[in-house]
Amino acid sequence: MQTRVCRLYGQDDLRIDSEVTSDPVGDEVLIRVGAGGVCGSDMHYYFEGGIGQIRVREPIILGHEAAGTIVALGPDARGLSVGQKVAINPSHPCGTCSYCQKNLQQHCLNMKFFGSAMPMPHIQGAFRDLVNVRAGQCYSVGDQTDIGNAACAEPLAVCLHAVARAGDLTGKKVLITGAGPIGSLCAAAAKVAGAAEIVVTDLQDFALDVARQMGATRTINIAKAADELTLYEKDKGQFDVCLECSAAPAALRTAISTLRPQGILVQVGVAGEMPVPFNPLVAKEITITGTFRFHAEFGQAVRMIDSGEIDVTPIITQTFPLETAKEAFEIARDRSKSVKVQLSFAS
Repeated sequence: MQTRVCRLYGQDDLRIDSEVTSDPVGDEVLIRVGAGGVCGSDMHYYFEGGIGQIRVREPIILGHEAAGTIVALGPDARGLSVGQKVAINPSHPCGTCSYCQKNLQQHCLNMKFFGSAMPMPHIQGAFRDLVNVRAGQCYSVGDQTDIGNAACAEPLAVCLHAVARAGDLTGKKVLITGAGPIGSLCAAAAKVAGAAEIVVTDLQDFALDVARQMGATRTINIAKAADELTLYEKDKGQFDVCLECSAAPAALRTAISTLRPQGILVQVGVAGEMPVPFNPLVAKEITITGTFRFHAEFGQAVRMIDSGEIDVTPIITQTFPLETAKEAFEIARDRSKSVKVQLSFAS
């Protein structure tokens, strides 16, 4: 069967190609993709040709946030049926390396993650009409669940893992710096985790409005009212936890100045080298922890979206047909107009 694919050949060279999709073999499932979200990593690949030291070295089909409908099953696929709607887990750890054996699958030494240019050959992604996926990477959702919402399971899983890295949030005061899709979904995840106060900061009112809909109890536009954060510096800091989603040096400084002594800083946003004000960090005994991808949280994210426990609808601000993917990418990097941009594969 013919399928359209959104393939990147190099920096600023994104094309809609056509290729033949094979029938599913073994435990594979053939999925007709319905929606795919444009992620920050996709944008880095397109606009910059890579992320840090990771470079696009051969043509790669982008996309790792996707959901669709099963159209065919391989002979060994179990527990799924044709016509079923599924969210696709882009993560495929090997299951046998030392980290997989320690239940740290997100650090798998042989990870195959959709749309990743890290290994050679690159792992092809899900921005295509038809894609074969292993049955274990398919998580069913009900007919009532919008396919675009189901495609948000991957970024929500990232946020659930980040929140878990912060420990118990029950009754805690939480600062989230950056109101992009990850920041807004972190607000939703923190709310579900029992946070009492969730303050979200950003430079754009558009994004902050979405963060309020996702669970923020207060939003602060630091471009207009940075002084509103000052009160949180009182008595050595007021926040118990900061989920730093912007990867901006100014946000890191804000986190350290407003966290209470022995507060926890979870670095969610990814950047290159950043200056760190170590003196207050040391004096306040702040814990800095990283967070990377997810594992069990993907199933949790699917259940939350499917049940309506978390409504991701507010973050999906634009949807473009696949053939206008370039326009979608341009809008996706305009933070004054978009939060989560998705591609639609309806044909």
